[in-house]
Amino acid sequence: MSDRVLTTDVHTADLAPLTTLGGTEVGLWGMAPGVDHDTEVDEVFVVLTGRGTVEFEDGEVVALAPGVAVRLRAGERTTWTVTETLRKVYVTV
Repeated sequence: MSDRVLTTDVHTADLAPLTTLGGTEVGLWGMAPGVDHDTEVDEVFVVLTGRGTVEFEDGEVVALAPGVAVRLRAGERTTWTVTETLRKVYVTV
């Protein structure tokens, strides 16, 4: 495979960083149904498959579904509730 092609199928590729560009990381992440708490880094992601919500400390709840793009800020505390196995592509700095 060419070094220009990071994966031929984001739906089945291993969940891991795909590449780095300077200090920026691009990768795939997934979560099975359940609940998880996290402290975020600066990130933008797009949901590829699955459903759920991400709740922020300030009470905002973002519904997650294929095609939704979300911005996370470093230090934000979140609660992820996944109802259908979730897969996203992300970019972090």
